[in-house]
Amino acid sequence: MPVTEKNILNRLYFIAGGMFLFAIAVVVKLVNVQFVEGDKYKTLAEEHTLRKAIIEPSRGNVYADDGSLLATSVSKYDIYFDTKTVNKTVFTDNVKALADSLAKLVGNSSAHHESRLTKARANKAQFYSIAKNLSYAEYIRIRQFPIFKRGANRGGFIDKVKTVREYPIGKIARRTVGHERKDKNGNYTKVGLEGAFGKYLRGKEGSRLEQKIAKGQWKPLSNGNELEPQDGFDIISTVNVNIQDIAHHALLEQLEKYKADHGCVVVMEVATGEIKAISNLGRNSKGNYTERLNYAVGEAHEPGSTFKLMAIVAALEDKVIDSDYLVDTENGRIIFYGETVEDSNRRGYGTITASKAFEVSSNVGVVKIIDNFYGKNPKKFVDRLYNMNLHEPLGLPITGEGKPKIPHPNDKDWSGISLQWMAYGYGVLLTPLQTLTFYNAIANDGEMVRPRFVKAVRENWYTSEKMFDKEVINPSICSKETVEKVTKMMQNVVEKEHGTGNGLYSPNFSMAGKTGTCQKNYAVKEEREYISTFSGFFPVENPKYSCIVVIHEPDQKIGYYGADVSGPVFKKIAHKIYRDTPIFDEVENIAQVDKIVEEHYKAYQEKAIKYKTIVPNVVGMPAMDAIPLLENLGLRVEINGNGKVTKQSLEAGKKIGTEKRIVLELS
Repeated sequence: MPVTEKNILNRLYFIAGGMFLFAIAVVVKLVNVQFVEGDKYKTLAEEHTLRKAIIEPSRGNVYADDGSLLATSVSKYDIYFDTKTVNKTVFTDNVKALADSLAKLVGNSSAHHESRLTKARANKAQFYSIAKNLSYAEYIRIRQFPIFKRGANRGGFIDKVKTVREYPIGKIARRTVGHERKDKNGNYTKVGLEGAFGKYLRGKEGSRLEQKIAKGQWKPLSNGNELEPQDGFDIISTVNVNIQDIAHHALLEQLEKYKADHGCVVVMEVATGEIKAISNLGRNSKGNYTERLNYAVGEAHEPGSTFKLMAIVAALEDKVIDSDYLVDTENGRIIFYGETVEDSNRRGYGTITASKAFEVSSNVGVVKIIDNFYGKNPKKFVDRLYNMNLHEPLGLPITGEGKPKIPHPNDKDWSGISLQWMAYGYGVLLTPLQTLTFYNAIANDGEMVRPRFVKAVRENWYTSEKMFDKEVINPSICSKETVEKVTKMMQNVVEKEHGTGNGLYSPNFSMAGKTGTCQKNYAVKEEREYISTFSGFFPVENPKYSCIVVIHEPDQKIGYYGADVSGPVFKKIAHKIYRDTPIFDEVENIAQVDKIVEEHYKAYQEKAIKYKTIVPNVVGMPAMDAIPLLENLGLRVEINGNGKVTKQSLEAGKKIGTEKRIVLELS
């Protein structure tokens, strides 16, 4: 096509038209983005620059009955170093001093730290790990180290805070104190008190909007969208630290002596059902005994001769025998349907009373009593056991309770020897705590109470969210007359020369109980193991505590009878409690408020609301309230002793100054 003026003009018009259409398209797109899809793109932008961050609440503490801490949450700090943000001259001039300081705080030589810091600098490391799990005091100290004291932007100082759960009394009672852990799907693993009462302890999460800033960091926005977290409530447990310590070490010593596989001990307050101590120790792969499983709550097993108490109570309640009923134990051996029942005394005891059959733990004697009077009507015997709630779980708040088994004649697996085996504790299943609950009912004049692990849930000393009172399972499992008779039998087990627990007798304090030696794997004679048990209460005249000790698979070469293996643990616990604890003294009501302390607290509150920097008077307060109160003011609390505050190092009413450390003396 020849280049003419007309052609040139046509091309120019075409180009101009195209540009015009393009401009219109751009405008339309801009309008669409601005007004039609604006919200969509705004949301996308915010998703990359804004986030909803979770604010974790402070988990509540778990306390012993005297205010001693069993579990608490503390802040721990991980420290990192961004070497790229530090000026070259600053790094060179101060790296030696920083290395010196780190050597004193976290160990290793100064040369070691200087070499690693220099190497990290050469590699332009932006997140070099310096130290982990520092306490608050250590964190404050490291922030002032050379280079680090210049802050994040000029000193490369990066800190990550996390909250960890600590247990001030170590691994003692760890399975009972337990834990609660949340997985990535928000589901909780619940163990012990921490798990059972997690809904109170964990509090409620808060949230806030955060904006992304330089270097991938986030900062909070103050735009009214923040939801404040609500701290968890505290749990006041029934556990007594002194009794727990006694029980733990008495059990540990005996497990080691008899090279046993595992064992447990529980101490319960008779009148209230409060669990004062519970220890569960099992041998790990290294041969050491640790709190692995809650055997007392979760391990149902055949109780053996400790079940003879239930059998004798049933017979007495049905009035088919009296304590002086005579039974012929023959030569210590009888046979039912081809199965042999025999006594540890292979010669037998001759004709003896029902009371003595119990006291010497004659299998033949007790089995013959139950067979004579219930053999033609076993349902009557089982119904009596059911009436005493032996077939029902205790309904504990702690998860994992073992299921009891009391066979019934209507069961498919009921056989011709089921009744006879039940009489001396075979074919039935009970956990140690279920067995103890029955023994505790005898000590409590027949009233069966539910074992209780927690006294109260509290926000602080002055406000209670929930109180946990005594719960009665059965107001009377048997008559007072039956209680008196079997109590005397249990006392004779310890005090009479013929009693199986005679070696435990002490003239200094009274005990009542029953020994138990149960065979495990009895179908395989070559691999037969034993469960050694002692269960009872003390003092006999006015029972204050009941206790059960169960030890599995002691070394038979050393011993395996309940009186020899578990009995001494019971005696040691009873003796030390009797010696160290004034068991006839009334325990101070945990809900009672001291008027003087309350007046000091209210006076402090008025000042604190106004000034927020006043040292409170915490003398007279339980440690469990004094500590969080002081820590919320930024003070570092150190304690000596247990219980209530008797003295404080910083004077009450004074303004909080540079001294942030306060020492509390407790008693």
